[in-house]
Amino acid sequence: MNTYIAILRGINVSGTKPIKMEALRLTFQKLGFVNVATYIQSGNVVFTAAETKTSELAAKITGAIKTDFGFDVPVIVLSAAEMQTITRNNPLNDGTRDEAFLHVTFLAESPAAFNFSDIEEKKQGNEEIMISGKVVYLYCPHGYGKTKLTNTFLESKLKVAATTRNWKTCGELLRMAAETGQ
Repeated sequence: MNTYIAILRGINVSGTKPIKMEALRLTFQKLGFVNVATYIQSGNVVFTAAETKTSELAAKITGAIKTDFGFDVPVIVLSAAEMQTITRNNPLNDGTRDEAFLHVTFLAESPAAFNFSDIEEKKQGNEEIMISGKVVYLYCPHGYGKTKLTNTFLESKLKVAATTRNWKTCGELLRMAAETGQ
């Protein structure tokens, strides 16, 4: 069995696409996944499964959510090892920045060609952004709620589905995955 982290986009945000975590855990269990645990209400699920292709897992989960709850929810699935690499390799987490303002935008796939200058133009103040493969690292010292480097903006510029988590959530998901994998 392999440990995975599913990150759902856009559930329980301002009353849209409401899913109770208990019901979400049941959906995952019906798919045959075990050790299912959720973290906060925004769609973070740690689980183990025999499958090894994260894209197939994401498609299964997306279909089950459509069936069980009646709406489409983009889902990105990462292995525990991928999450560890993403957090370990964050170039913006070098000890000089307040971790409370670090965020990671997870991309469903590596973006094709894009104009980084168009993205950088949206930076405000001391904001920083770095794109590496299927991950966008963000530092938003005035708060993510005030940045123009939003999830929707990045999706439009990179032409891929994405979902963003703060640094604390990334760390907690990694901790939960490590506990699940033992």
